[in-house]
Amino acid sequence: MGLARRNLIRMRDLSAADIQQILSTAAACKDIFSREVKKMPTLRGQVMVNLFYEPSTRTRTSFELAGKWMSADVVNIAVATSSVVKGESLTDTAKTLESLGADIVVIRHPSAGAPALLARSIRAAVINAGDGMHEHPTQALLDLFTIQEAKGTVADLHVVIVGDILHSRVARSNIWGLRTLGARVTVVGPPTLMPPGLEELGVRVSYDLDRVLPEADVVNVLRIQRERQPTALIPSLREYTRYFGLTRERLERLRPDALILHPGPANLGVEIVQEAVDDPRARIHDQVTNGVAVRMAVLYLVTGGRHDAVAA
Repeated sequence: MGLARRNLIRMRDLSAADIQQILSTAAACKDIFSREVKKMPTLRGQVMVNLFYEPSTRTRTSFELAGKWMSADVVNIAVATSSVVKGESLTDTAKTLESLGADIVVIRHPSAGAPALLARSIRAAVINAGDGMHEHPTQALLDLFTIQEAKGTVADLHVVIVGDILHSRVARSNIWGLRTLGARVTVVGPPTLMPPGLEELGVRVSYDLDRVLPEADVVNVLRIQRERQPTALIPSLREYTRYFGLTRERLERLRPDALILHPGPANLGVEIVQEAVDDPRARIHDQVTNGVAVRMAVLYLVTGGRHDAVAA
């Protein structure tokens, strides 16, 4: 299994078989959503800690629900009121948590590489919930799950990722996962928001959204991350919307069976309009639901679970 040393740090560490194991396990986990009591005994006795150094609603709540539905004891650490503000290092914080009985640490951190450092420092399983501009593997996995659920497969689909590619850990993880499962990927955005070397990852780069939209099976619209932009990399939000926003007019260019994804939270009226969120082709709310199922699967697998026992 590609969850090396019981950790999930990077999508690039996962093979196609690893990803499919996670997705099939997520499908089994999702079956419990229809139950009157959404509870499995799978992680009973396990202590899971959410250690978030950055704000989060969807990811943190999704992990919390996933842990609780699998009967883990879930602890949320509010970093702003913890010993971190007194100067405690990341590794010291983690070792303290491990000494208190943590079996799983889910970490979001503004510095790329923080989850990998943590995984080398403690025995508990470590799951990357987003590190700087590096990766966000569980977001990519839930996107893959959403696409596969709707389309039956990811292989040979044309997926267009549009937006702030430079600052997006979601884009990086998605590119690795999509390419591993055999999708064709085109990234679209302003030249100032494109990192160098993208073609080396096997993706096509375009600066013309109107040209590529009619070819897309899936359009994954990324959030403009103004909090990660130290300088003005785009002239204005209005100009960004004009060239790269998924507007009402651009919805007409999409195929009738295309999918619309967005990792959230959306800057409505900037990278996407409300009409696109409400469009029947949008799977944005499904992504939120599927995020719980995928994170249940990851929690289960990093703790050594067997796929054939997940629905017990």
